[in-house]
Parts: sequence; structure tokens; C-alpha cells
Amino acid sequence: MNAKPDPQATTHFGFRDVPVAQKQKLVAEVFTSVAGKYDLMNDAMSLGIHRLWKRFFVATTQVRKGDRVLDLAGGTGDIAALLKDRVGDTGALVLGDINGDMLRVGRDRMTDRGNVRGFEYVQCNAECLPFPDASFDLVTMAFGLRNVTDKDAALREIARVLRPGGQARVLEFSEVQAEWFKPIYDFHSFKVLPKLGSLFAGDAESYQYLAESIRKHPPQRELKAMMEAAGLARCSFRNLSAGIVAIHTGYKV
Repeated sequence: MNAKPDPQATTHFGFRDVPVAQKQKLVAEVFTSVAGKYDLMNDAMSLGIHRLWKRFFVATTQVRKGDRVLDLAGGTGDIAALLKDRVGDTGALVLGDINGDMLRVGRDRMTDRGNVRGFEYVQCNAECLPFPDASFDLVTMAFGLRNVTDKDAALREIARVLRPGGQARVLEFSEVQAEWFKPIYDFHSFKVLPKLGSLFAGDAESYQYLAESIRKHPPQRELKAMMEAAGLARCSFRNLSAGIVAIHTGYKV
């Protein structure tokens, strides 16, 4: 049996410590607030480069025609839309997101693009996925893991629902490697980004949290070790844009 969580335990919400039980609610409020401006959020955080990162992420993913794919934190469907041609008409794509508002935005956008057949939308928590063991050939998660309260549990669930030989892929903001670039990156994150959030979305606090959440996310080597501990094999990472983001890969054995 799983032990009950300690009611006194805390975790980080950005740079604040909050009770573990409250983090999911606080994160939900952030993404409910930014759901309609999600593309703006990503453009502001990455200066528009997130579109190239996502394309490279999908282009280097192990996926074939007929595969069944789970895209966690599926948001507005960017990753699933890119994967559609790769799985073909015989494949299936499940968009999973804990936030109903984000999932509705994704469903509506996918429908507007004509992407209807072969897609399924499931509101779910990455820490306890509602899928049987060995259900998917590929599980992707782009810019979502850092917002999960129990990242270790989410990684174990990803490993559980993968079929033997299946691939796990995580695209996430990470630790910048170039020392000279860190002050510039910090200035953009903590001075520019909240102002953009206030100006274009009327919500500086959510954008402040998103910047802080990046700094609290495990850096590359730590996340690689977490994936290995979750039961994934042949784990590796690849830095993009000097480590602003990293692609993490692992396999089910």
C-alpha cells in the first residue's frame, strides 16, 4: 500500500514553498489563466524558438506508422499535430493533460486544423495514469514535467505504460550551460517575461511562476538519473540552444 502523504510536507511552487497538497491546485490556476494565451506564453519564454525545438523533438523521436502514442501535458496539441503524419491513419494519438481548459483549447485547435480522426483526449494526472501497463509505443511530454508535483511518480508511470522497446521522450527547459549567457537569460526570465505577461495576458504572476519553475526543475544530469531510477534504460539527453532546453530519452526494457 502507498503511504499517505505527510500533511506537513512541502514542495516548491516557483521559488515559494507550499504544502504538497496545494501545488496541483496552484499550477492548475496558472494554466487555466494562460490557456487562451498559451502560444503567447511559449513565444515570450523562448523568443519564438519553441516551434523549432518542438519540430526537432518530433523529428528525432522513435515512432512508426501504426504506433500508439501518449502525449502528456498535451496542451494545445502542438506535439500531437506534428506526430500525426508519423503514426499515419493506422496509428493513434492520445492527448493527456491534467488541466481541462488546456485540453479544450487543444481539442478545438486540432479540430480547426482538420485533425479529428485518430485523436483521443483524456484529462489525467501524470502521476497516476488511467491506462493499462504496456499501452503505448511512445510517450512524449513537452514543457510539462517541471509543473508536476511528484516528478518521480510521473516518470514511473511513463515507464509503466510503455510497451517493451517503447520510448519515453521529455522536452523541457533546463540549465543553461554557457556562463556568459546566464545573466542575459535571467534578465529575460525575471524582468522581461513578467512584464510581457502583464502587457499581453494581464497576468504577470503566472509568467513569474513559469520563469521560477524552470530554475527549480532538475538539471540535465539529475533528470537523467531520475529517469533511470524510474525504470527506464539507455537514458540520455541532448541540449538545444546552449541548454535552455534539453531533450531527454529513455527506453522500456
